[in-house]
Amino acid sequence: MNDRQKRPRHYYRRNIMPYAPILFFPLALFFMECVVKVCLLGSLFDRGLVYTLMFTIPAGLGCSVLCALWGRRANRILSIALMSLISLWYMAQTVYYTIFKTFLTLYSVGGTGKVLKFWREILTGIGDALFPLLLLAIPLVFLCLFGGRYTPYGRAGGRLLGGLALCAAGLQLTAVLTVTHSDAGVLSPKVLYEESFIPELSVSTFGVATTLRLDARQLLFGPADLQPEPDGTPDPQPSEPAVPSPTPRAVYAPNVMDIDFEGLMAGERDQTLLGMHEYFSARKPTMRNEYTGMFAGKNLIFLTAEGFCSYAVDRELTPTLYRLANTGFVFSEFYNPLWWVSTSDGEYAACTSLIPKSGVWSFYQSRNNDMYFCMGNQLARLEYSTRAYHNHTWDYYRRDVSHPNMGYDYKGLGHGLEVKKTWPESDLEMMEVTLPEYLDDLPFHAYYMTVSGHMNYTFMGNSMAAKHKSEVAHLDHLSENARAYLACQMELDRALEYLLERLEAAGQLENTVLCLSADHYPYGLEKSVIDELAGHEVDETFELYKSTLILWSGDMEGPVVVDKPCESLDIVPTLSNLFGLDYDSRLLMGQDILSDSPGLVVFSNRSFLTEWGRYDSQADVFTPRDGVSVPGGYALSMLKEVKNMFSYSIKILEQDYYAKLGLPH
Repeated sequence: MNDRQKRPRHYYRRNIMPYAPILFFPLALFFMECVVKVCLLGSLFDRGLVYTLMFTIPAGLGCSVLCALWGRRANRILSIALMSLISLWYMAQTVYYTIFKTFLTLYSVGGTGKVLKFWREILTGIGDALFPLLLLAIPLVFLCLFGGRYTPYGRAGGRLLGGLALCAAGLQLTAVLTVTHSDAGVLSPKVLYEESFIPELSVSTFGVATTLRLDARQLLFGPADLQPEPDGTPDPQPSEPAVPSPTPRAVYAPNVMDIDFEGLMAGERDQTLLGMHEYFSARKPTMRNEYTGMFAGKNLIFLTAEGFCSYAVDRELTPTLYRLANTGFVFSEFYNPLWWVSTSDGEYAACTSLIPKSGVWSFYQSRNNDMYFCMGNQLARLEYSTRAYHNHTWDYYRRDVSHPNMGYDYKGLGHGLEVKKTWPESDLEMMEVTLPEYLDDLPFHAYYMTVSGHMNYTFMGNSMAAKHKSEVAHLDHLSENARAYLACQMELDRALEYLLERLEAAGQLENTVLCLSADHYPYGLEKSVIDELAGHEVDETFELYKSTLILWSGDMEGPVVVDKPCESLDIVPTLSNLFGLDYDSRLLMGQDILSDSPGLVVFSNRSFLTEWGRYDSQADVFTPRDGVSVPGGYALSMLKEVKNMFSYSIKILEQDYYAKLGLPH
């Protein structure tokens, strides 16, 4: 009998089992990461699985060391407390993603008090995410029930703890070195780790735990991806040569302002501002065109419609929306990307033509900035009366400070706007209450953030859905959620119907421009319900965000169809050109859709669409459009341009850049 056979059973309990608990936290964390990847992101065996494992093991070992430093009782309490916090964060991310289709950032945690007002949506989100939540609870339950045997409750020796700490540090260093040398692809793991904090791609590539660390780094030290990329995007050419136009095209001047960039650069010592001056002075502007000044002097009513999308435009159910969408400018490839703070960031993009900064409430951050190009400020300088309204809580997302700063006399529920408090509130009632305030105050500009189209889309939990339930009862081929969504949007339609009637009665219909876009697609609907409304399976990378932009005036004689890719960032420059305003197209991230500049749509995860093709950042694949020959390096060059749009949007916000340009007020 050899020595191994002679060892008593208690030898293993004393000498081997103390090492087994070391694996609890690494295994628990990796298990939870896999739950998130499968249940939320829909994939497990992708490039991110290896990186997630590499970062999870040292993080788990670090937790094991922390929970083995003290006595038995203290270690047990600390282990359960730590596992509870970890589980709570993973569960919070799961519920948040289920509701908003994006991940929660540390900055947004500070706004959870206001988010709790939407307790119905939170309860629904918990119900929808019940299965992954139960899976995420398994490690904590296991720890509570069997922690005495399988977790390090006894005080570990110094040699063991030192070895574990060194092992964790070595594995972490290995993971970091591996990632920082992984530069293959258009949007490489190296870029995601070192430069661009993109929560969705970060969770997919590195996991929830590492994303939390990267989020904390950004919150404490600011975003890393602020360095400009060199220009020089190659121009793709169609496979078939273009036929020369028989008539020469008109030559138009650029939409720029008289800004002395040379003088600004000569006297600037701040390197960040100097780089901004250099970038914007060299940026290619959009050109004036045949539509420049078409709406000069007209009234403007600008709406951001909660949860609106093209499925809500129906000849029978929503005839006013249908009329407006098909008899004005018709943008056949308009998109509403989903940004990080959903409604607030969707508003921010549409109202400022700037990309929101991830991890913060960009509107709130802009509260003291010179928001020069917002339509409220631009038209106020022309002595328009400028008012803004929101038929839900007036200070939600701190609109009480951001919207006055855009140039508006702002009212909301609880502060100047008297509408019946329901959930959600009525868009029609908001129109009835507010129109008398400005209809005779010419010229006028009114901005609305609506709420009637808000989730949840059920007939019991949504007063607007219940209000129009009988009008969609005949759609028995649709699910309740689909019918409830359409019913909610019918309230918006009735509000617009009332608006047009009042404008016509006041003799202002032909002198008023209506502009309406969504804050985001209706993410409160399950994907299967969206497919149901669309009549086919909707592509989640691009098609999911395709929407309708209404841009209409009562004196337009017929529709004007525009078929190039465009998005909510393009609204302000397009309106600025149509109203003949003095603005500088180089200082906005969107572009005048009616100009001859190539169309571009960017998404929060750095995916993009152009007239030449589409780049899917999740798959790291660029696909050219049919019939287009794309030169080598085009996707990488376009991604650099997209990166600049994100970087300089952040810089404009952080530096209050417009205030430093000496723009005329």
